[in-house]
Amino acid sequence: MSEVYQSDVEAVDAMARSFKELKSEIGKVIVGQDDVVKTVIISLFSNGHSLLVGVPGLAKTLLVSTIADVLDLDFKRIQFTPDLMPSDITGSEILDENRHFKFNKGPLFTNILLADEINRTPPKTQAALLEAMQERSVTVAGTRHALPKPFFVLATQNPIEQEGTYPLPEAQLDRFMFNIPLDYPSYAEEVQVVKSTTSNERYTLKNILTGDQILGFQSIVRKIPIADNVLEYAVSLASKTRPNTSLATTDVNNYISWGAGPRASQYLVIGAKCHAAITGKYSPDKEDVQAIANYVLRHRIVRNYKAEAEGITEEQIISKLF
Repeated sequence: MSEVYQSDVEAVDAMARSFKELKSEIGKVIVGQDDVVKTVIISLFSNGHSLLVGVPGLAKTLLVSTIADVLDLDFKRIQFTPDLMPSDITGSEILDENRHFKFNKGPLFTNILLADEINRTPPKTQAALLEAMQERSVTVAGTRHALPKPFFVLATQNPIEQEGTYPLPEAQLDRFMFNIPLDYPSYAEEVQVVKSTTSNERYTLKNILTGDQILGFQSIVRKIPIADNVLEYAVSLASKTRPNTSLATTDVNNYISWGAGPRASQYLVIGAKCHAAITGKYSPDKEDVQAIANYVLRHRIVRNYKAEAEGITEEQIISKLF
């Protein structure tokens, strides 16, 4: 880490300051979407990946490229299409001029990867990306190649157009720390967006953090102490989503066919620690768990036909768990 802090408390203070700076710098380009920006930064500091779900035109791609601009990190974008092969993203072995095989790195070898419309590519290519997300490495021709650190995937998905798509299976969705919904801007925000994007106004963004500083924050987040009752609360939240188990609520038994696994409990704890740190606290409480619970749980629970028939959403089920 490029900066040496006298204590962990000082490091947590630095993280809270960096978060505020990041938010204000990103706010020069991205209007509104405060919760989305905050959640993406939490996943970055927590060493997790995020899936952004929203209709076209909500600046998902612009948000990711803006975050890459304010961080001193390498950034690449892959447009996922039905003909994309695993080797197109991981790289492949090529024969060089001396007739030796040389590994030609694919776009996965970066710090921030934007996986645009991840559900447009077949499962084989999705699996190659998701292996890289989990293992932080790729294997080509039997050789393992480590990815740069930090490595962070932001994938986008369009929820309305399902023709010609390959929906991510639950096991693959589980690789994402957060599933972040993007909504339409308010009227006032849209006026501001249109005003700034239809003029010749251009912003120069400054780099706020380096890769080493982010790695340092990622290790500090894990050091943050958490009280047993808060940790148990996080685990019980995930456990409550599992139908026909001792902690399951009536709603869960009625409307859910499959609940969140242990990875949800881990992400609830890590996310709560990071949420506490960026809001100036040195230890998370139940409110920090609740603040990120929706993003952690919404893609890890599977509604049954009864919930779909009655129009019961994942968010409604999760909010009743509190």
